[in-house]
Amino acid sequence: MAISKTPAKRARIAEDNRLRNKAQKSRLKTSIKNYEASLSGDNVDAARENLIQVTSLIDKSVTKGVLHKNTAARKKSALAKKLNSMANQ
Repeated sequence: MAISKTPAKRARIAEDNRLRNKAQKSRLKTSIKNYEASLSGDNVDAARENLIQVTSLIDKSVTKGVLHKNTAARKKSALAKKLNSMANQ
């Protein structure tokens, strides 16, 4: 643990940020799992709605600094590709 005030405060802030980022990532992973579960069903419309929600969460994660923008683009592309392959079948 830090001895002086400033490093101690930075450690507290870093811990708060870590917990906030962890919660955001967990929320994002849960929504992606829900989207993939909707893909396993035959309802394309529900999967599209879930894709919109997941895409929104991914974009919010980028603006909050939880994800890098290229990582977000890669995730959105992969999720959209899964929906398109299901819709074409």
